[in-house]
Amino acid sequence: MNRTDTVIKVELGARSYPILLGSGLISRGDSYAPFIRSTQVMVVTNETVAALYLRKVKSALKGYEIDTAVLPDGERHKTLASVTGILDRLLQQRFHRDCTVLALGGGVIGDMGGFAAACYQRGVALIQVPTTLLSQVDSSVGGKTGVNHPLGKNMIGAFHQPSGVVIDIDTLTTLPGREFSAGMAEVIKYALIDDREFFHWLWENMDDLMARDRTALCSCIARCCRNKARLIAQDEREYGRRALLNLGHTFGHAIEAAAGYGNVLHGEAVAIGMSMAADMSSHLGLLTEGDARRIRSLLRAAGLPVSPPQGLSRRQVMALMQQDKKVHQGVLRLVLLQGIGEACLDSGFEPGVVEQVVACA
Repeated sequence: MNRTDTVIKVELGARSYPILLGSGLISRGDSYAPFIRSTQVMVVTNETVAALYLRKVKSALKGYEIDTAVLPDGERHKTLASVTGILDRLLQQRFHRDCTVLALGGGVIGDMGGFAAACYQRGVALIQVPTTLLSQVDSSVGGKTGVNHPLGKNMIGAFHQPSGVVIDIDTLTTLPGREFSAGMAEVIKYALIDDREFFHWLWENMDDLMARDRTALCSCIARCCRNKARLIAQDEREYGRRALLNLGHTFGHAIEAAAGYGNVLHGEAVAIGMSMAADMSSHLGLLTEGDARRIRSLLRAAGLPVSPPQGLSRRQVMALMQQDKKVHQGVLRLVLLQGIGEACLDSGFEPGVVEQVVACA
């Protein structure tokens, strides 16, 4: 490990693991070696990422028994059928219980590779190697894995913590602009839920971040990972405070599903959802209208939408929200804002308020 690498620890007792952040990590064998249990490594990736980075990973893993499961790219392929394809490959190549699954890609690959690792022989080792901003700051950390269902996003899955997370900041140089902006939605989320100082930092440094300045990005990603690691250590299975990480997601997941998976990127849907949550918080008197405007302005500065696409069925969005994982005993719970950097879980609102926000968005 180089001196310039940043190491962030996710504290979960015997299942604690490090997040490595640095430049060139994807090509270094010592990035992966501490997390591999045996000689067998199954690299799960997609066609786009494979063309960019698979050769580098395989070269770094010389001496191991490497096999690959290369999936089609896109959110619409985040299905049980795709995970079955990964499991088929593990079985066909006779991978043992001490094998390691290495998920190389964005959030979709991380979720599916992680779910396959959770299921295969009741759980094998997992290394997350996220290659998008969204997956680097959010989905690769915390152990949530799974797939979509036509009736809801991420409704089938499991908690399965990785053995390690390897974040190579150089992968962001090949990330398309729309995908980069989508990742910024999750970055802004951390500022909104409990880090007001970070919100001001983002406001002052957004131009550098959007220009992909290396120093600004490293600081930003490290702060997000530290914030998430802290919340996971407090509440691994989302029984309490970790649920705050779902700010904008109940609205957003419904928008993704209603629009058709892949038509609205996950980060774009989360940005719309956070704007709607801010509007609802303002309507309920929890958040000032001035803060709601500042939130929308920061989202726009990151190249993100703040309202749903035209033609989207508001009725379908409402129906999908009622099927969300945050519904508890038939009551919808939402993450709302009492201020910038002060999120809360709330279920004590009239259903008509949600309908009004959705209808007016």
